[in-house]
Amino acid sequence: MDALKGFLSGGAGGMSLVFVGHPLDTMKVRLQTAPKGTYAGMIDCFKQTIKADGFRGLYKGMTAPLIGITPIFAVYFMGFDLGKSIAAKAEGVEREKISTAGIMFAGGFSALPGTILMVPGERIKVLLQTDGQGGTAKRFNGTMDCAKKIVAEEGLVAGMYKGWEMTLLRDIPGSIAYYGAYELMKRAMEPADGSGKLSVATTLTAGGLAGCANWIVAVPPDVIKSRFQTAAEGTGVRQILAELLKEEGITGLYKGLGPAMIRAFPANAACFLGMEVSRKWLDKVL
Repeated sequence: MDALKGFLSGGAGGMSLVFVGHPLDTMKVRLQTAPKGTYAGMIDCFKQTIKADGFRGLYKGMTAPLIGITPIFAVYFMGFDLGKSIAAKAEGVEREKISTAGIMFAGGFSALPGTILMVPGERIKVLLQTDGQGGTAKRFNGTMDCAKKIVAEEGLVAGMYKGWEMTLLRDIPGSIAYYGAYELMKRAMEPADGSGKLSVATTLTAGGLAGCANWIVAVPPDVIKSRFQTAAEGTGVRQILAELLKEEGITGLYKGLGPAMIRAFPANAACFLGMEVSRKWLDKVL
């Protein structure tokens, strides 16, 4: 039952995250994938996007993660709940009393089933977000057109799951930081009366800081993933990494960190608030 509740409440949290965070995710991806010199920074990227595509350009590619975000975040949160149960059994304690190591194990565990659902939506999102960037001709006419062309040109598995290795490399350490930070901060901010009831402000703060912790860890592999998923056929991860380091140095691995961090706090605050509110409701009705 805990896994089912985690599945349903995770989906609610994921939808909240997408609505709040997608515009800044678009800025992050564009900054990560654009040729050097395309943008002078995040503000310039924002202005160019608005000029070229209008306000709707900030939400390009949102359909794919929005359609997929319910099962994706549902599976991530369900995986986290399953990981907590495994850790609790191994430590011989109740789920809510597992150690810091147990929490981090559960966070890393959540990425294993979550990545299976995450990658196809990520591939479509990144391609749509960068379509027409820098004045290049647009290739896609929406989410379904993008998906059809990927499958036709690259095959179902090879095309839709391009970059799964980098997604997993991003999400395992990122999820350890994400769920670990949230659970530890929740414990640190619990009221002294032992009720375990968290205020809205506490949930928003813990969720927002958890999102920041995730992206501090996840941005370097995310940069490589985004470039690989939009690269020409035959371009390998090693080639992308070597060219990036040669042209931009180690700081190139942190392109998009600004919008990722600005997005992380409000988007993940909304995510965890949506998750906690729906989880409390589910605890009452199930």
